Amino acid sequence: MKIIELGPGDPRLETDLLPVLLELRPHLTPELFRDVYARGHAQGLRFSAAYRDDGRCVGVAGWRIVDNTSAVRKLYVDDLVTASAERSTGVGHALVAHVEGHARAAGCFEVSLDSGTQRTSAHRFYLRERFDIDAFHFSRPLPAAR
Repeated sequence: MKIIELGPGDPRLETDLLPVLLELRPHLTPELFRDVYARGHAQGLRFSAAYRDDGRCVGVAGWRIVDNTSAVRKLYVDDLVTASAERSTGVGHALVAHVEGHARAAGCFEVSLDSGTQRTSAHRFYLRERFDIDAFHFSRPLPAAR
């Protein structure tokens, strides 16, 4: 398996990465994904794609380095998804190790992520990967801008 970073404008974002990402984020369209990544990249958003030896993209990690008062410096994982047909084959583990390498190189004190309460299979994976449940995440929807 090979894991590479894909920057904005890379055609593999739509041909390879987006079909896998859609398994986690089905609301994305190619246009919305391009727009979010263009804005997010300026804020530190990066995408890593895991490829099998046959050239198929089988996993995605969207992540960023965040400096804040609670963790000082951390790598926050926005998206972590393995193609459904490839789950339990080591792709997720490889992506976690990959982003952890970025975190260590950037001087981070932790790797963190949020996971929807309904994603119990993902929670089992995160616990196996030695993530701790150390917070609740609260959100408050805002009405759409007109």
